[in-house]
Amino acid sequence: MPLTTPLIKVSATKAYGAEVILYGANYDEACEEAVRRSAEQHLTFIHPFDDDAVIAGQGTLGLELLQQHPEIEAVVVPIGGGGLIGGIACAIKETSPEVRVVGVQTSRLPSMKVAVAEGKPVTLAPAPTIADGIAVRRAGERTLPLVQKYVDEIVTVNEEEIANAVLLMLEREKMLAEGAGAAAIAAVINHKVSMSGKKVAVLVCGGNMDVTLLSRIIERGLVKDGRLVRLRVHLPDYPGALHQVTGILANHRANIVETSYDRAYYGVNLGDTAIDITMETRGPDHIAELLSALVAAGYAHERVL
Repeated sequence: MPLTTPLIKVSATKAYGAEVILYGANYDEACEEAVRRSAEQHLTFIHPFDDDAVIAGQGTLGLELLQQHPEIEAVVVPIGGGGLIGGIACAIKETSPEVRVVGVQTSRLPSMKVAVAEGKPVTLAPAPTIADGIAVRRAGERTLPLVQKYVDEIVTVNEEEIANAVLLMLEREKMLAEGAGAAAIAAVINHKVSMSGKKVAVLVCGGNMDVTLLSRIIERGLVKDGRLVRLRVHLPDYPGALHQVTGILANHRANIVETSYDRAYYGVNLGDTAIDITMETRGPDHIAELLSALVAAGYAHERVL
């Protein structure tokens, strides 16, 4: 596995009895090392996606979808190397060809989308992404023909859209999805595909996310939704100045979670101070209310973004 693999994924794999070797900055480098070791040590190499048996096994998801929900009209599937969508699309299209199959990739590594456009696998430059489970730089030799034949459309989602989808799943469905697992949800909620009025199955596959990354996603989501805001307020540096400002914030029901003083930066005059105040708020309207109150009280301030 790559050096950047989430700890939870490494630990879970070890718990199944596997020896986990961390190598390389991305999937492709780890895969090359696995191939080298398998040849050197005479081991059997099982490809994670470009293998007929693996593709067929993942294709059973398509059969289960049709068995449980024969009325579905579209399926949205994340794409890395193409094993998952190749198997699912083949199973669905050979059984119910009218069902629309849409693939989703991260915009930072759209290897399958590029391969379809070029008519052959193309190796992309490395790029960081929170969707590490689908961070594959080159589409599979076996999976590309299946995608070309059975997949109707491939769309991409960016990092912010993926992060917002992770947060949405956590809040609405009480489900933790990793970046790759939430990619298909991101495509649907951001209207990357036309699904209005259709019965759609969206695959959420993978919940291996480190708590540190999850905490950053949650915090960024709160900022974007206006539920967390940081203001920089310029004050005269004397006893009681901060008390007056916090009184205004308290009157407008903003909960302070962090403060930070600075007397040397941000163009602060001698005898003055700048204080960064991070607060929990109730949304954009509440933030606008706070800003208006500070203006009315004569405080110079700016929002820290």
